Amino acid sequence: MIENSALFKLSYGLFILTGRDGEKDNGCVVNTVSQVTSSPLRISVTVNKSNYTHDMIMKTKQFNVSVLTQSTPFAVFEHYGFQSGRDADKILGSSMPRSENGIVYLEKFTNAFISANVIDVVDCSTHTIFIADVTEAKVLSDEKSVTYEYYFDNIKPKPQTEKKKGFVCKICGYVYEGDELPDDFVCPICKHGAADFEPL
Repeated sequence: MIENSALFKLSYGLFILTGRDGEKDNGCVVNTVSQVTSSPLRISVTVNKSNYTHDMIMKTKQFNVSVLTQSTPFAVFEHYGFQSGRDADKILGSSMPRSENGIVYLEKFTNAFISANVIDVVDCSTHTIFIADVTEAKVLSDEKSVTYEYYFDNIKPKPQTEKKKGFVCKICGYVYEGDELPDDFVCPICKHGAADFEPL
């Protein structure tokens, strides 16, 4: 079954790409999936060659794309990675459902999944572009897709930087580090007093 509305979820998103080789499922995070044509319904995906998921797709010529939502926790991105594929079974066990092609897709944190059969392969040095016909597409939720911008602003942990305690001179910018500024302190640069300092 193909729900055309599932393709609307692709714009500017982050995705889990999954492939299967024999009894093993593999997945990775990608950010380059797009609709190529509407008749026939065709998509393209760009995959790093150093990724084992890439090798699975080269061998089987099939893949699934799970369109991630804004509620996706950082752990999902951490587990799957942006560069190298991960063993999907080890991450989520056998809890992930399978599409008609037998490949797992991420049900939780996903607003749509798309299954496809590769019809063309384009070599782009470190990456490969797979062009594929859509064989199944289903909408799972109405939640917005996560974008790179949303990922960096709201999902990826910010570096932990300890804020310095101190005071800065409003005249010259000299910084005095410490919890309290002495009342009789004089700026060593511009010679202004404590009244011309403000907390950092």
